[in-house]
Amino acid sequence: MADVKQELEKRAAGSGGQSVKLTKNMTIVDMVKALEPEIKRALPSILTPERFSRMALSAINNTPKLGECTPMSFIAALMNAAQLGLEPNTPLGQAYLIPYKNKGVLECQFQLGYRGLIDLAYRNDRMQSIEAQVVYDNDEFSYELGLHPSLIHRPTFDEPGEIRAFYAIFRLDNGGFRFEVMSKNYVDSYAMRYSKAFTSDFSPWKNNYEGMAKKTVIKQLLKYAPIKSDFQKAITLDETVKTQLSVDMSEVQNEEFMEGDNSTIV
Repeated sequence: MADVKQELEKRAAGSGGQSVKLTKNMTIVDMVKALEPEIKRALPSILTPERFSRMALSAINNTPKLGECTPMSFIAALMNAAQLGLEPNTPLGQAYLIPYKNKGVLECQFQLGYRGLIDLAYRNDRMQSIEAQVVYDNDEFSYELGLHPSLIHRPTFDEPGEIRAFYAIFRLDNGGFRFEVMSKNYVDSYAMRYSKAFTSDFSPWKNNYEGMAKKTVIKQLLKYAPIKSDFQKAITLDETVKTQLSVDMSEVQNEEFMEGDNSTIV
């Protein structure tokens, strides 16, 4: 913790011209206030440092374990959300800050949510509609690829049964469309392979499985969409841990995760 505080003091002094003393007993919210000059420069114009502090407090209240994360990883993860215009760790499901133990240290990981990803996609003027749906065992469902792709989904009005698959569709302003289908087994194996927080007790996969599965299939779908550079930057922030602040958080290098027994998720 001492090294983190020294780094924070150095950054605060370098950005504001005045040395900022961070005491041992400071909370993360106190550190946010102490680093306000640097944070203010990195925030979008529509968000004030005061609002950023309230977001920090709200996130910690909703997930108290975040208060044990390294301060800089927490502040950087919150800055990721702020620069994207998304509020983390709320019932809206736009974004999440997740405690993650890496190399024996508790860090904060930023993760996009299902609704946050859709919100970002709609910021593209060409995107007319985008949605994701769940397919259950007792639904009528079929799809075809090729020169004339088609997808038919008729949900049952009776007991739906177990989850079978997920799919996502986007339609553009010129009438063009595309869809992506992923079986439940494929979604699960994909998440276990690429989402380091998949098994975390604080992961949205635990309490919002369908939303995160929809997000997974939407991310695959949007690989084929005409997306803007700003959206691509947003995607690069997903499931990252950072320990620096910048006016463009996508330019900050991600922390490396230690694989094996020394890296565990809380």
